[in-house]
Amino acid sequence: MSIGATQPFRAAGTATLAAGTASANVALAGAGEAVLVFNASTAIAFVRFGMDASITASAADTPVPAGGRLLLHVGDYARTAAAVLAAGGGSVFFTRGEGTIY
Repeated sequence: MSIGATQPFRAAGTATLAAGTASANVALAGAGEAVLVFNASTAIAFVRFGMDASITASAADTPVPAGGRLLLHVGDYARTAAAVLAAGGGSVFFTRGEGTIY
C-alpha cells in the first residue's frame, strides 16, 4: 500500500467484552493489524491492548465515547483488549481486521 493510501476495513473476527467500572479483558479474535472498537454502553469506555491476559485498562487510556466507534492500528502482536467504563455496565466490541478506514 502506498503512503497516504486508504483501504476499507475488512473484519476478521469479533470479541465481546462485558465491561463495567472495574477493568476486564478479552482475547482478540481473528487476525490483522487494526481493531475497530464499538462501545455499545451508555458511558465512556477506556481501552488498552496488550500481549496477554495481564493487561488492564484505566481512565488514563484511550477513550471511546458511549455509542461511538474507533478504528485503531494495534499491530500484529496485540492479542488481548481491556476496557473499563466511566460508569455502569455494558458491552464493548473489538473487531480485528485489516484496513485504514471504516
